[in-house]
Amino acid sequence: MVHIVGAGCGAPDLITVRGAKLLAQADQIIYAGSLVNPELLSPARPGTPCHDSARLALEEVLELIQAGEEKGWDTVRLHTGDPCLYGAIREQMDALEERGIPYDVTPGVSSFCGAAAAVPAEYTLPGVSQSVIITRMAGRTPVPEREELRSLAAHGATMVLFLSAGMLEEVQGQLLAGGAYREDTPAAIVYKASWPEEAVYRCTVGTLAETAQAHQVQRTALILVGDFLGEDYRRSLLYDPGFSHSFREGKGDKK
Repeated sequence: MVHIVGAGCGAPDLITVRGAKLLAQADQIIYAGSLVNPELLSPARPGTPCHDSARLALEEVLELIQAGEEKGWDTVRLHTGDPCLYGAIREQMDALEERGIPYDVTPGVSSFCGAAAAVPAEYTLPGVSQSVIITRMAGRTPVPEREELRSLAAHGATMVLFLSAGMLEEVQGQLLAGGAYREDTPAAIVYKASWPEEAVYRCTVGTLAETAQAHQVQRTALILVGDFLGEDYRRSLLYDPGFSHSFREGKGDKK
């Protein structure tokens, strides 16, 4: 059995209870050493084989899993954040199905959630934005043409960029070319959210590149963009005394 587990965004105590339990029970662990905090391996039993997949191809990972299956082992495949975002798990799941190897997926706290907590901020502010675009800048890995950053930037919604910290001059240009964000639209660079070395650098869309350069940030950072980082928003109706919903009768007629 293979358990694909989200490690969370960095801090060892942010892994889920289920994820920690699976690590403690695992017969072998295959983890993404380039991104996963090594402290997350501490629940493993002494002597448990722990393989760093950073230098392995998919086929080599599958060989380790297959060898474990032949021994009747439970394998934990530990991914950073939540595996559903940029986790390259679809190809692994397809390969496991082809081999008849059972698996399940345990979600984790994504770094985009950790980044919001680090700021701290709320992505979906009433009157500002009710949508969150999670994307990346095209680099060595392309993005579909319809999802080019310039096109997505035209919405002006809250945006979170993964895997783009080393391309911020291009990011900055594409965000402004979309037409909805301004030079002074608030932005933030969140480095290693929830890790001991976590840092938050507030800036604007027009100063993203120079801010990253000033703080020597080139990787393991998320870029947050949008007016949700500003000061203006409307109060939520959920806790408005005059708003009625299925759990509470409001004191006014604002249904």
